[in-house]
Amino acid sequence: MPQSLEFIPFVVATVFIFGAIVGSFLNVCIIRIPNGESVVHPPSRCPKCKAAIAFYDNIPLLSYLFLRGRCRFCAERISPRYFVVELLMASLAVALYYEFGFGIAFAASFVFVAALIVISFIDLEVRIVPDVISLPGIVVGLIFSLIGRFIVSDPFELVPSPLSSLIGILVGGGFLLALAWAYEAFTGVEGMGGGDIKLLAMIGAFLGWPSIPLTLFFSSLGGSVIGLTAMAIKGVGRKYALPFAPFLCLGALLYLFFGKDLIRLYLPPG
Repeated sequence: MPQSLEFIPFVVATVFIFGAIVGSFLNVCIIRIPNGESVVHPPSRCPKCKAAIAFYDNIPLLSYLFLRGRCRFCAERISPRYFVVELLMASLAVALYYEFGFGIAFAASFVFVAALIVISFIDLEVRIVPDVISLPGIVVGLIFSLIGRFIVSDPFELVPSPLSSLIGILVGGGFLLALAWAYEAFTGVEGMGGGDIKLLAMIGAFLGWPSIPLTLFFSSLGGSVIGLTAMAIKGVGRKYALPFAPFLCLGALLYLFFGKDLIRLYLPPG
């Protein structure tokens, strides 16, 4: 955690507010991207009655609380997802600040986390991983690796080298693609969509190839626990389609904050 910054409470509050504002935009992306709509036009509106939302009803976090989770015009309940996404992005922004301070590591991880949040909630709601996020994300992750290597130094060594990023793209996408082919060949059932493959390639682009094994381990563990729990509670069968992207995103987040420490713990330098 950086220790030399002055006015830490003010800086943390600013980062939190900025994260909440970005979270508000992420909500727009989550609701509009699956429908092929623009994320910038028209301005925010109620998804029920389509009434335009005034600026004072569009203040991140606060407006949801003041309106008690209901539209001012039609009184229909607003999904708590809006509040959750804003709070999640704001909280993770502060966590990234404490972890990396301001610099290339913060910028890269902030963009990466925002993309993970959008992908997770879209997959939870409509069971797709949007290419419009994952494919450009692969390119952006590779660009950050070039910036971190040739333009701005990264004292935290979060941003991978261009070679590690490129290998991460190939290994991440290639591993899941091979796994999906093998699963379908043996079972006759499509076990993993192409969106998950592109998502893991994006994770490899941002975090480098060492992130792939731990991300897969964390995501598989989480998916197994939730899947078995759903089978026990709901009585669903083994063919129950569980969205896997949120678990990949969670695995990537765990690697982002704890992966390097785990690698040093179990594979100490010789």
